Amino acid sequence: MSFQESPRPSDEEEAFYMQCRAAYLAVFRSSLTNIASKQQLCRVLQQAGRNPSHATLNKYWTPRTSKLNFDDFCEILKCEKKTEETELMRAFKKMDVNSDGYITHSELEKALTTRGDKMTTEEVNTIFSLADINKDGKLDYSEVSLNKYGFCRLLVSTAEQCQIAALERLEADAKLKRQNFGSQSYSPPKSSMSSASLSSAVQVAATHPQPPETSDETLKKDSRSSSRPSSARSRRSSLSNSITMTSSSTKASKIPEPSGFQEWHHSKMKGCFFLEDDGSISSLQYQLHVPQTTNIYLTIQPFSLSLRPDKCSSWMTVDTALFIMSAGETKEDSTLVHFTESKDKETYVWKGELNAGTYYLLPFTSGCRLKKRSKKSLSNKPVDLVYRTDTGELDLTRDLRFALSDIFEVIDMDGNGLLSLEEYNFFELRTSGEKCDKDAWAVCKENFDMRKNQLTRQGFMELNLMEATEKDGDPADLWVTLEAMGYNRMLELVEACPFQIDVHCEGTQLSIQPLSMDSGPKLLNQALQKSITARTGAKALRGQDNVFIYTYRGEHRITSLIANKTNQRVTVHVNNEQSRNCSSSRGMSVFAVEVPARTKMVCQHVLPINEKQDWTYNCAYSCSPSL
Repeated sequence: MSFQESPRPSDEEEAFYMQCRAAYLAVFRSSLTNIASKQQLCRVLQQAGRNPSHATLNKYWTPRTSKLNFDDFCEILKCEKKTEETELMRAFKKMDVNSDGYITHSELEKALTTRGDKMTTEEVNTIFSLADINKDGKLDYSEVSLNKYGFCRLLVSTAEQCQIAALERLEADAKLKRQNFGSQSYSPPKSSMSSASLSSAVQVAATHPQPPETSDETLKKDSRSSSRPSSARSRRSSLSNSITMTSSSTKASKIPEPSGFQEWHHSKMKGCFFLEDDGSISSLQYQLHVPQTTNIYLTIQPFSLSLRPDKCSSWMTVDTALFIMSAGETKEDSTLVHFTESKDKETYVWKGELNAGTYYLLPFTSGCRLKKRSKKSLSNKPVDLVYRTDTGELDLTRDLRFALSDIFEVIDMDGNGLLSLEEYNFFELRTSGEKCDKDAWAVCKENFDMRKNQLTRQGFMELNLMEATEKDGDPADLWVTLEAMGYNRMLELVEACPFQIDVHCEGTQLSIQPLSMDSGPKLLNQALQKSITARTGAKALRGQDNVFIYTYRGEHRITSLIANKTNQRVTVHVNNEQSRNCSSSRGMSVFAVEVPARTKMVCQHVLPINEKQDWTYNCAYSCSPSL
């Protein structure tokens, strides 16, 4: 039975798990961060829509507790159901000494400042002023103003809103949504008491008079050992993997070309890796048509934009690869054929025989050397994009013309010095999300320099100048274009890597065409996983017979993959701290990967930081089941 065909967690389990993650990550930066105090436990439970009483908190945070982890938190949420409106009604009725459906300011103040989780008088005054809408000095805990919402219902809905807000934050944060977490702890700032806190205080004040208090000093004194709910205790499984790699300086520096290579037919195509806002990397994919069985010599490499001599091409060290998949009737039917494993300086190479047919060429980079960079200080003034000439007319600055000329080089995929409508539309889709139709292209032909119905470099400059002129010099739209193409405000290309694919074939002329990016990540991930599982054996985590680690060791890259054959989601904790001269695509040495039931997931890619030195990959895995 394949992974995809096996049973998966129910929708209810998935929804519950998402709620747990959303609440936890609303308080902490990582799922690896432990709950370190009773106050943090209270805050994260509130984010999950719970209203924990003092007794509830003491139940899970005992004098022997020093920390609780994410698994513990999930178990607590399974036991602690959301507060019902009827429970709050009973609590308010106990404070309503006259049983008239109202609570006076003095009654509320007495309950909330002398019992349970005590509030200050100022906090009570603030809450009462917000709830006493008609300003009659009484709180109608069954109805508030003309909305006919009971105050109890208001508190319950506020708790629900906390949970909804946490889920929305998780949904909006694409990096967290990918289910990959890091190890950096985060201490959120203290905030004023929310209505969710009030509802828990109401319950405590009404049902648990004068509970014993736990001071911060007591917490510090009793934090020597960790206490976990017995139901949350899980057996950890582990695996260590150590590989020492030699430097590239000791490897062969040149891959021999086939005999008679100069007579072979040559086709090339350019492209670009783009670093997206969520940290993922995208690029165009290509279709290769081979008319007859032939020998192939295929390479991919970053290419330098030499039109700006004072700007070095920092992306030339970015690793690249090309996966070759046979094109089936559907993309799901495609199978991995080969991929570039050998390297000659910055060029990655594959040579061999391809049968007649159609193939997909899928560009790849690990992300070890193409990563999000920290934003420059706001004190750095952005480069000027436009200026006014002596005659008062707008023109593009020299810096912008250099950048636009480089962009032209990138989107001129066939390298003929002209932009076809198809090439220009890849640029338009990247920068604006819209395509230029044939009618609009005809208008361009009338207004901008073209040759053979294709836009020249000069015409591309004129088009951008026209857009700046229409905005009366406002550079906002120009910056949108530049940033979409990987430039920062200093006009440095920092979040993109241009590359070139060269295909040489013997005895026949083949064709290569760019494809859309619609299903690109899925197809590339399929090829990447297959390249790993087909070339290396699996090692089971000790104590977890159905969770396996595959470790691919190439000439210049190590990649690990996790296969979860269980019927439940698992969290695999990864520790690279003992590695030497290594750079992980995760950008950190300790992190966790959550793998859904019956699926495989690429864990990380690792490259040497300094290719001229030996490097040691030393990775330890530990695993615990998730909900």
